[in-house]
Amino acid sequence: MLEQFAPAKVNLTLHVTGQSANGYHLLDSLVMFASVGDHLTFEPADALSLTIDGPESGAIPTDGNSVLSAAHLIDPQKSAHIHLTKILPVASGIGGGTADAAAAYRGLSKLWGLPDAVPGSETFAHVAKLGADVPICLFSQTARMSGIGEKIEFMPDLPALDAVLVNPRVEVSTPAVFKAISSKNNASMRMIPSNFIDQTRFITWLRHQRNDMQDAAVSIAPMIENVLSALWDTKNCQLARMSGSGATCFGVFPSAETARYAALQISREHPDWWVKPCALGA
Repeated sequence: MLEQFAPAKVNLTLHVTGQSANGYHLLDSLVMFASVGDHLTFEPADALSLTIDGPESGAIPTDGNSVLSAAHLIDPQKSAHIHLTKILPVASGIGGGTADAAAAYRGLSKLWGLPDAVPGSETFAHVAKLGADVPICLFSQTARMSGIGEKIEFMPDLPALDAVLVNPRVEVSTPAVFKAISSKNNASMRMIPSNFIDQTRFITWLRHQRNDMQDAAVSIAPMIENVLSALWDTKNCQLARMSGSGATCFGVFPSAETARYAALQISREHPDWWVKPCALGA
């Protein structure tokens, strides 16, 4: 049996820099991957099948989802049994379905003896058919992604961060958020130093960046503002921002201990929210 981890993808920054002629939005984003995510296993079988469990499994269909789409993209004639343990909430701005598709592609490629995807290869371009964010999720490494997601610059020297992810159980439609954005031609990120002396300077740099989708998402789902306030109200929060198109937000803390304490506080005050302490970029 093969196993694959599908970590949450967190957009520390997300600058909307334009819109291409075919309607795709152009982005400039610094992405880190979390220590929390979904889990997939793969076994040989006589037919292609998928079973799902986990605390967030209720919202996932067993047909027509991203995991089976990855399998069909590789080879619709091949078979395997795939099991998905769903930890990440759906439609939450942290790439749950995208990460699952990427993990399925990795796992099935190993199970079926196919070559691994590498940047710039035909396989890498092939997997992009599953979604613009799937290529970066294949590697789950800290990176700057731009264009529509096809330009990837890995940044292994950036400091890891201790964080808390919070989702208020509100699903937000990415197309609706893009439609609500007031300006679609914004400045790119400032130059990212090749390495930061310490975490404090990295966070200071992050504070000067943006998520250009945040205001639009708040206008659609005002609860996001409550999540950001809950993060800022915890002790030692250094930065709070929405990830992706929402509604999940992240807070950055100076240590794993302070992140765990903040997660406990938010969970006590909002027991119906999804709250997870984690490491980013570790």
